[in-house]
Amino acid sequence: MKVAIVLGTRPEIIKMSPIVRALEERGIEFFILHTGQHYSYNLDQVFFEQLKLPRPKYNLRVGSGTHAEETGKMMMGIEKVLFEEKPSIVLVEGDTNTVLAGALASVKVGVTLGHVEAGLRSFDRSMPEEINRVVADHVSDILFAPTEVARVNLLKEGIPEEKIFVTGNTIVDAVYQNLQLAESINVQFADDDYFLVTVHRQENTDNPERLKSIIEGLKLVREYFGTPIIYPIHPRALKRIKEYGINMEGLNLIEPLDYLSFLKLEGKAKLIFTDSGGVQEEACILKVPCVTLRYNTERPETVEVGANVLAGTEPNSILEKAKIMINVDKDWRNPFGDGEAAIKIINIISRIEYEQSR
Repeated sequence: MKVAIVLGTRPEIIKMSPIVRALEERGIEFFILHTGQHYSYNLDQVFFEQLKLPRPKYNLRVGSGTHAEETGKMMMGIEKVLFEEKPSIVLVEGDTNTVLAGALASVKVGVTLGHVEAGLRSFDRSMPEEINRVVADHVSDILFAPTEVARVNLLKEGIPEEKIFVTGNTIVDAVYQNLQLAESINVQFADDDYFLVTVHRQENTDNPERLKSIIEGLKLVREYFGTPIIYPIHPRALKRIKEYGINMEGLNLIEPLDYLSFLKLEGKAKLIFTDSGGVQEEACILKVPCVTLRYNTERPETVEVGANVLAGTEPNSILEKAKIMINVDKDWRNPFGDGEAAIKIINIISRIEYEQSR
């Protein structure tokens, strides 16, 4: 068996890292194909170094562009590699343009496709990520659903039950594996009282009124609680803030962080404000209350267990939800599994490969 790991962004590197480690431990042949969707040092290379992962065998260096430009360039590059390497299975993770390109290239070439973190739904087709995850799920041969909620989503869409496996989410594996390493990292602000913010999604950053509204809400939070707000700012968000002339006074903007530093900041924060799906998961696992700056989430499990609340982007709503979550009990259960998702995934693909070869 030869496994192709196709990834291209920071979250994919993090969530695929336990699978890479499991493949190494089992001695299974694999290679990493990096599309280059994220390409700055703090959003890419440093993660391979810190997580002690093998360097990608291929890097397409696609960079940024329109959805069509990114996806088209990726498909061309991935197809060429698949013809050359002839892997038994391609694994993609999540809902990025890299996932869409990897999925389409694989099924058109005729390689078995496994989708890690399948079945997530926001039920909002205006989100590019929703389109990507739906398409990837419907062309995949094996779907690794992180929760029972995700499995039910897939069944409702007519995907055959025999293709679906509930494994838990590899983000739990990654957090458990790296938390001790993160504790040893010296990070500014980590010993202080602070709130942590991440805002990067297209529907928030590319909408001037929405982004201004979020920033106003965060300023209300800062004023009401008197607690510093730390914002490791994504390059796209910073670019838009400058374009829109948004006053960021009162918020502590810092450079994007490597994974271990960010994990430590997450774990020590009093409250997290985010529009990121992965951060919603990590906050839940780390027992840090979360306020999601969106009107929907593809991680409803975090809301159901009481770890997270949807605030939308209205300033007063952001403040009111912060008042609620600051006092919430942190005794919720982790709905994303036991930290053994990667091992389960490798066991499943090994068994399927064995059965197909008989």
